[in-house]
Amino acid sequence: MMLRYFFLGAAGIAILSFLFAAWLYRFIKQLPASNETIASIGALIRDGANTFLKKEYFVLAKFAGAACLLIFLFLPTPVWRGSVINNLSMSLAYLAGTCISALAGKIGIFAATTANIKTAESAQTGIRNSFLAGFRGGAVMGLAVVGASLLGTVLVYAITRDGTALLGFSFGASSLALFAKAGGGIFTKTADISADLTGKVELGIPEDDPRNPAVIADNVGDNVGDVAGMGADLFDSHVASMAAALVLATALDASANRKINVIMVICYAALGLLSSLIGVGLARMNKNDNPTAALNFSTYVTTGIFCLLTAVATYLFDFEWRIWGASIIGLFVGVIIGIASDYFTNDLRKPVHLVAKASSAGPAFTILSGISYGFFSILPSMTGIAFSALIAYKLCEPLGSGYAMFGIAMAAVGMLSIVGMIISNDAYGPIVDNARGLAEMGNLGDDILRVTDELDSAGNTVKAVTKGFAIGAAGLTVIALLGAFLSEVNTAAAEHGLPGIDGFDIMNPSVFFGLLIGAAVPAIFSAMLMLGVDRNAQRMVDEIHRQFREIEGLSEGKPGVVPEYERCIEIATAGALRELVPAGLAAIAATIAVGFIGGVNAIGGFLTGNIVSGLLLALFMSNAGGLWDNAKKYIEAGAHGGKGSETHKAAVVGDTVGDPFKDTAGPSINTQITVVSLIASLLSVFFLLYSIF
Repeated sequence: MMLRYFFLGAAGIAILSFLFAAWLYRFIKQLPASNETIASIGALIRDGANTFLKKEYFVLAKFAGAACLLIFLFLPTPVWRGSVINNLSMSLAYLAGTCISALAGKIGIFAATTANIKTAESAQTGIRNSFLAGFRGGAVMGLAVVGASLLGTVLVYAITRDGTALLGFSFGASSLALFAKAGGGIFTKTADISADLTGKVELGIPEDDPRNPAVIADNVGDNVGDVAGMGADLFDSHVASMAAALVLATALDASANRKINVIMVICYAALGLLSSLIGVGLARMNKNDNPTAALNFSTYVTTGIFCLLTAVATYLFDFEWRIWGASIIGLFVGVIIGIASDYFTNDLRKPVHLVAKASSAGPAFTILSGISYGFFSILPSMTGIAFSALIAYKLCEPLGSGYAMFGIAMAAVGMLSIVGMIISNDAYGPIVDNARGLAEMGNLGDDILRVTDELDSAGNTVKAVTKGFAIGAAGLTVIALLGAFLSEVNTAAAEHGLPGIDGFDIMNPSVFFGLLIGAAVPAIFSAMLMLGVDRNAQRMVDEIHRQFREIEGLSEGKPGVVPEYERCIEIATAGALRELVPAGLAAIAATIAVGFIGGVNAIGGFLTGNIVSGLLLALFMSNAGGLWDNAKKYIEAGAHGGKGSETHKAAVVGDTVGDPFKDTAGPSINTQITVVSLIASLLSVFFLLYSIF
């Protein structure tokens, strides 16, 4: 009975988040907008983003349909041997995960393509109004996405009371997020690289000059990659953290014949969303007009509110304080990862200044210094994840068998508890980036561009922080999913009269076999995505050259001469749709192959190698890319010769390398490690019974 009240409470908070998101959207919609040029360009961006999303979702619907059929036939057991109802509920849970994940992306596009216009025009009345328009536009997606993930998870669990069905729901969210993030990342970086190389380096024209045929595709890419893709990605991370914790909590509660651990997971997740609601409502720029400080302050306020609310709930409902401690450790480590990312990517910090200075010696030194500081940036984040896992494990270990791994799962829940605020901050970045482009194309003047540049710089810094946060949370989540995999294997082993497993010994040749293969997969996955960007960008650069060569008066900017923007959008769309599936399928196929070759021990090694290698590469690429981007912007602000200088051109080359690092491969890896972890858990019975070795 008590569990039902917590289900209702969580659902109520989720509905409240939808209502607040609707109010925020109404606030943005009512802001004044009178510039016809900005309105028409904004409409082009909106139409391009929606067209891409429609085509992408059509491709992904085919994959989802095939996966749904396979799940119905084989999971949790072959349908001809088990229960049709169980298999049907699993396949429906998977479909629900994919549909809500797709909806997360659609909501993001809906809000962002309105907020970018309002943010650009609000800059004419001051930076505070423009900041509020951009942030609240991001918050519409943040609150709606987290509300949907909480409501979806609670409903699936309340209806099925089955942890395996919840893993199916999470797999649906993760698989769509994997392809959506890859496709959006390929689209956005194809356009961004092409626009930068042809515009800034070859022709010396401004970043968002309307003469550049790729400029609209670049703005569309910000939405489909950094808004829709990241929304699906963080929706997936949030669902996966809750699913892993609920699977372990269900096993613990079953052995003790109670529901206290399940209640705690739902309560903490709901209070995290409530904390984000309050944090978003309080977000304002302070007197020093520093947007980065305002965004960070909102995050810290939300963190403090969550700590307070969960402490009160732990006291009132007699939850275990050790598990509360594990959750808070995860949350604070997330903040530490964010601070580390900020240090290595903020244009006020030394690493960015040093890379900018190195650029004066040429692009080779831009690349060398950026890669070096990118590798340095890994240590604090990896150490934070390692310590949070270790401390959470040791803190909860005295509570009994199974609680140590549950502590790690709750650390992941804690780290992602304020994901509503994290998504709001993340979506703010592409909104103000688009606003900057609209302000330039709408000829609002240099004073307005200075305002939007300051907002955009804060967006780049905060995007690096939120990506680090998302990657760190994925790290803890997949460690918890490793525990969920063990739980699923041991349950299946007991049912079939086979011995269970306690862990994975790397001296076991099957484990070591899986470890090496798993470590290689993130590198192959990243290479496939970045080669997709490379091939697509080359096609677009050729198209831009053709237009400047064949359209008379385009390069001179003659009145009435407009480039064929739609051609670049078509190239980015076609290339992204062609490239988005193979990398994800390769990771999935590798997992299945290792499982059927080496069995559950090999999969344990595979997941371990995949986690370590994936976290390292994701953090490196995210931070190195952000570092190169802000080094370029630091030079554009006037340092080391400013715009148009040889130093600037070298920094643009660095940013071109960093673009697919930070916006295509890096943020996709954390989804990849989540997907393979979920596949391992869902297919654990088959790997246990039917492996070659």
